[in-house]
Amino acid sequence: MTDIISASEKIAHIRKEIERHNHLYYVEAKPELSDYDFDKLLEKLIALERQFPDLVTPDSPSQRVGGTITRVFPTVQHREPMLSLSNTYSLGDLEEFYNRVRKLLLLEGVHEQDMVAELKFDGVAISLLYRKGILVRGATRGDGVQGDDITANIKTIPSIPLRLPDLGSLFALGEESEVEVRGEVFMRKEDFEQLNESRPEEDRFANPRNATAGSLKLQDSREVARRKMSFVAYYLKGYDDDAASQFQRLRQLEQLGFYTGGHYRLCHELPDISRFIQEWDEKRWKLPYETDGVVLKLNDARQWAKLGATAKSPRWAIAYKYPAQQAKTVLHAVVFQVGRLGTITPVAELEPVLLAGSTVSRSTLHNFDEIERLGVMLHDRVIIEKSGEVIPKVISVVLDERPLDAEVVRVPLVCPECGTHLEKPEGEVSYYCPNEDDCPAQIRGRLLHFASRDAMDIKTLGKALVDQLVDLKLVGDVGDLYLLQEPQLEMLERMGRKSAQNLVRALDESREKSYERLLYALGIRHVGQATARELASAYPSFSLLRLATEEELATVPDIGPVVARSICDFFSKPSLPDFIDKLERAGLPLCASDPKEQVNRNFEGISVLFTGGLERHDRQKASELVLERGGRVVGSVSKKTSLVVAGREPGSKLDKALKLGVKVVTEDEFEAML
Repeated sequence: MTDIISASEKIAHIRKEIERHNHLYYVEAKPELSDYDFDKLLEKLIALERQFPDLVTPDSPSQRVGGTITRVFPTVQHREPMLSLSNTYSLGDLEEFYNRVRKLLLLEGVHEQDMVAELKFDGVAISLLYRKGILVRGATRGDGVQGDDITANIKTIPSIPLRLPDLGSLFALGEESEVEVRGEVFMRKEDFEQLNESRPEEDRFANPRNATAGSLKLQDSREVARRKMSFVAYYLKGYDDDAASQFQRLRQLEQLGFYTGGHYRLCHELPDISRFIQEWDEKRWKLPYETDGVVLKLNDARQWAKLGATAKSPRWAIAYKYPAQQAKTVLHAVVFQVGRLGTITPVAELEPVLLAGSTVSRSTLHNFDEIERLGVMLHDRVIIEKSGEVIPKVISVVLDERPLDAEVVRVPLVCPECGTHLEKPEGEVSYYCPNEDDCPAQIRGRLLHFASRDAMDIKTLGKALVDQLVDLKLVGDVGDLYLLQEPQLEMLERMGRKSAQNLVRALDESREKSYERLLYALGIRHVGQATARELASAYPSFSLLRLATEEELATVPDIGPVVARSICDFFSKPSLPDFIDKLERAGLPLCASDPKEQVNRNFEGISVLFTGGLERHDRQKASELVLERGGRVVGSVSKKTSLVVAGREPGSKLDKALKLGVKVVTEDEFEAML
């Protein structure tokens, strides 16, 4: 009994210390501990809780490390609709909004019209529900009326309190006392860059918002915990005084331990709002996170219900978004990068210029057709733009300022990595290096693709380590990875015993991945996840797939002559028998496992394509839901496609589907069809 009492006191003390350091790091940005020391403190807590499992509570900091696997995110109803704000890029529209609110308030006999100006975080909106001070639910916005319950993932975010402090009479402390906090989950610039650095180049996120949205819907909360995300709060409801203003509510959120950004201001007149917007247009680039505008809210929260809302947006708030940032600079040179499939990508080397808070000296030019479309030449003055994307792009040439020494950008004759003469397949826009087996850039690219999350998911195999393995010729293909020994790895730069053990363990775990994931991971040209799935279904073993002819492969759904030829080329390589032998000895899955039991036949005979960002499920899970109901998932749109599910920012595949007359549904409609 004495041991339990002593352990309880120790656990309570460590928990308090951990939450204090979390608050110092994520809210006040004044850390007192190194990451190493913090991890040691957390490990100490976890060890004690394992020894005394009865002392584990839902609000323990140990719950932030993840471990829950969520197969389905249940749908939950919001207490009040989570409306999205109407956006404007115009200061004139902002003035119209301000005057419109003034007129509506005067009709109610209200003469005061203070506004609260807050920075607009570029993140993902969520709702947090606390019952008797304990976090019991975290949900996405969804369609505004109902969203997905992602509580297990939300708990991994350190800046979200698992328990609210007792502030005396602030809350209605009854048995059913509930407090709701709303805000945005976002990723700080530094954390986003670290996440992208750990991923293969072709699998990197375009911007922090996309990374955040994808991370929140992962099924494994341990992986969510590894991706450092933050939370900013801007809405509070459930305390005694519902008449508190928005400005007062932000202060209360800070007292409760939430991060609010701190950069909000009470504005009495329109000029105050304009000054805030102009001030932060310059200062925002120095912030450690992305902000793309300013949100204005009527300070007097008692009037919100009276002003009401349209079908989608409240009438008492608006978001002003800053226009895309552009800059003029000089294109000094074009260098050529080599991808994992040998694709040559031209990259512009620019005169360094300040754009969107960072110095830009490089920009992708995509391919030589794009260079021709832009009409860009060496030494040209060009306009570059950064709009929601991390990588800036060249959008135009300043022809009036073209210098006399401008030169045509010439296609290289040989590979910049290995010196092999380049080839351009008929009907394609890109040039390729055909030296697949010995080109270092292609080997590095294939290894990183093989280790990526949607492939074999070898989390500890990052770019820096792959570079060393290839440069030292320890690895020439993905099969060589499974021959690596801990002593070899320990000798590498920045590795050591622990890192070597982690990599060997990650390689062991990758052996448990599916046959279809291995087919995708091998990086066969034109074989994406959907095609790999179709191949695994039609040819459930490597031995059968090797014997398939082009004609036979072309009859498989979602596989045409070009893809069929690419698959046959892969299996006709002279080095293939030795390569397959390595995979067999490594214990990798060279045949399909038993098929899953079919849930129903709702999608029987239906081919489905997903485009844009999905809110309810990640792409892999959504595909599994279709397959479990007898359907097929395809990777490209054609007249034969039965259904297109359009998520957020769907892109060109939606346009093509509409032109071809293919049925298009929303994610909610897709959910109903399941």
